[in-house]
Amino acid sequence: MAGKTETSIDNVLNDLKNKIFHPIYLLHGEESYFIDLLSEEIEKQVLNDLEKEFNQTIVYGKDTDVPTLISYARRFPMMANYQVLIVKELQDMEKLEELRLYTDNPLSSTILVLCYKYGKLDKRKAFYKSIEKHGVIFESNRLYDNKIPEWITGHLEQLGYPIHPKAALLLTDFLGADLGKIVNEIRKLLINLSPGTLITEEIVEKNIGISKDFNVFELQKALVQKDVVKANRIILHFAANPRDNPLVKVIPILFAFFSKILTYHYLTDKSRNSVAAALSVSPFFVNDYQVGSRSFPVAKIIRILSLLREYDMKSKGVDSNALYASDGELMKELVFKILH
Repeated sequence: MAGKTETSIDNVLNDLKNKIFHPIYLLHGEESYFIDLLSEEIEKQVLNDLEKEFNQTIVYGKDTDVPTLISYARRFPMMANYQVLIVKELQDMEKLEELRLYTDNPLSSTILVLCYKYGKLDKRKAFYKSIEKHGVIFESNRLYDNKIPEWITGHLEQLGYPIHPKAALLLTDFLGADLGKIVNEIRKLLINLSPGTLITEEIVEKNIGISKDFNVFELQKALVQKDVVKANRIILHFAANPRDNPLVKVIPILFAFFSKILTYHYLTDKSRNSVAAALSVSPFFVNDYQVGSRSFPVAKIIRILSLLREYDMKSKGVDSNALYASDGELMKELVFKILH
């Protein structure tokens, strides 16, 4: 079967469900979750349990070499139409280019799955072009931080569970952008929920142990409302729990938030849906940027963005005067300067 150029995860999954298989799959990129997902789906779809006993082989890049891998790939299946050969951690294998001895002329009865994580194969190399000619290539890119809540919402919808936008943000704030970690926490969260249950902040707080009152999104809200008492209460909580709320994690979120308020100032169409599209946010959160624009004029927003850059450097020890300052102390200073 002729190969495909780089394709989407949905295209690969649809082909697998329709029993359309390709002799080579290159799964490469920075986001390991999608690579694992597709590799596991190939395991499920190609062979049944009995066929797997004789026709499925899983190896790791650091534990094998190219000649051995080629010898595995050139075997014929036993009592099945295919054999599946999965190479995990391909990035650890030496002399990858020599795999062209096989990829230039692959067997149609072998399904070779190459899982290359934490980076991308060089598209200019002959090895890449060889796979492109005969197989399927999926590039697994990391999602931008602002896309994580949307992804969580979509993932849960596929599982039959709606989620409140604030609950999706709360999960993002606590778990970060590690999709594997997010999926594991979601699995645990759903154990005690009936299908169709709306996942709220309270459910997330109760089942995952995240505080809906003390997180960076509540801090944003306190800042735009200029609620000094609430902002300082949140900062004190952050200072008491530095591992959960490090400054290097808080500052990028605040920077993105205030950057969007600045963008909002310059929008000509400030209707709800237009703002949501321009800022790449849910319409549910448009009000936060409206309030923020009223609280902070353009000049103040520019000053705040400058402060965030300054304190990002201080949190990394770049400013010698702040070398011994704790995250809590720096955060208190930063919040004071934002609000005054």
